[in-house]
This record gives sequence, structure tokens and C-alpha cells, in this order.
Amino acid sequence: MRPHPSPRISLEQYTIPASIAADIVYLAAVVHQDIAGRSVVDLGTGTGRLAIGAALLGASQTTGLDIDPVAIGVARDNSRAAKVDVDWIVGALDAIHGRFDTVIMNPPFGTKKAHVDKIFLRKAIGIGGVVYSIHKSATRDHLLRYLDRCGSRVRSVHEYTLDIPRMFEHHRKQRHPVKVDCFRIETTVPADKEA
Repeated sequence: MRPHPSPRISLEQYTIPASIAADIVYLAAVVHQDIAGRSVVDLGTGTGRLAIGAALLGASQTTGLDIDPVAIGVARDNSRAAKVDVDWIVGALDAIHGRFDTVIMNPPFGTKKAHVDKIFLRKAIGIGGVVYSIHKSATRDHLLRYLDRCGSRVRSVHEYTLDIPRMFEHHRKQRHPVKVDCFRIETTVPADKEA
């Protein structure tokens, strides 16, 4: 799949490695049966790896949302190459309404814009029955407390090492390993409500 040609640091546009994306989509689809025949949305989809993976594994409807039109253009090309249908939307989080069976996302970690990770989580638990969300492991305890206050249950935490390549001028190393978690969250928001 084609990566983003000009990622923006302000949006924390780090492409999830294919191996981690595949593992998370496998967990959702095979281990927990949260993909096949389900409506799936990928918030902050970037170049579409998670959304495309969900479509390939039998989601009944797949939607990818990103604020960056360049990222959505690449995602659209990637889905054509994979021969899957995904509804791509350019817009902020408030562009998505309704209810989805599953949310799968790699949101910004909140290193450039404080608490943006919680903004994504709030939206996800408001529109999804189950949520798969990737976050820096260093924020695990804080986010677990936040999700508990929101009335959501984290059923599992899967640990990964995200190797971030040298992409921006301030990066000093060729690769920087970042410990991340993928939370599997069961929401308790009624289907007719949105956070």
C-alpha cells in the first residue's frame, strides 16, 4: 500500500506498520468476530490500512474518515488496488454520525495537541459497539481511568512496538521504537446516543 507522500507532524501522521495493522485486524476479525458482516469505521484513517483490512475480512460496510484530503486520496487509491469498497470521507470527527458495530483506529497520541487521543476515544465510544484503539503505552493507566469514567470496559490490551522511521526534521534517529497498546473496548452507550 502506498504511504502518505507528505505527512504532517501537526496531525501526527505516522503510518501504522503493515504487520501491526494486520495483527489488529486479525484480532478483531478472527479472535473476536467483530468484523465480518459488521459495519466498521476507521477514525483518522490516514492511508486506510485498517479500513481496507476490515473490508478485506468481510465487513458489510466500511467507512474511513480523515481530516486530510491527501491522506484520503491515497486511501482511495489503496482501496482500488486492493479491490475493496470503502466509503471515504474527508472531514473532522463531527462529520461521522450514526452507529457502527466496530470502530478500529490509530488516533493521534496527543503529543502535538493535548488530549486529542481522548477526543477520538470519546467519539469512538459514542458511535461504536466495540472499539479497537491504539495508544502510547505510557498513557495506559491514564486512559484506562478515563474509559472507566466513561462507562466503557477495556476487555483486553495488546502490546506492540511501533518503529517510527525518521520522517521529520526534528527526528534524530533512523528509527525510534515506541511502545503502544491496542485496547479492545466494549462500550455501554445506547445505540441512539452519541458521546
